[in-house]
Amino acid sequence: MKVLTLNFLTCAVKTCKSSANSFPLHPKDAELVSDDVELNPQLLVNLLPRIDWNALRITSTELGFPQLPEQPPTAEELQSDEKMLKDLHTLLMETQINEGKLVCGNCGHEYAVREGIANFLLPSHLV
Repeated sequence: MKVLTLNFLTCAVKTCKSSANSFPLHPKDAELVSDDVELNPQLLVNLLPRIDWNALRITSTELGFPQLPEQPPTAEELQSDEKMLKDLHTLLMETQINEGKLVCGNCGHEYAVREGIANFLLPSHLV
């Protein structure tokens, strides 16, 4: 599961739907792997407006990456700052969670991640 995916996932528990604490899911005991993906600056520029920057900052810190700036870079800033471009590419496109858990900040439910796939099936008492 690419780190980018975490920016679009929220807790599936019904009572968490209205809670802001259910997003982002927090990685726990995460085993990270890296894939070599060709750098595509235009893809990152196009993704930037769709990313919840605050959630990405939280996820980045929890995974042990350097702290991201408070505000997302503009498209022009990103294209002119090669280090920022490479760092975002590494975080979003190359880094994957291979094993571990994703934890809801609201209810504490843990979703297992095995072989890079998160299991979002809920037990019947949480549906």
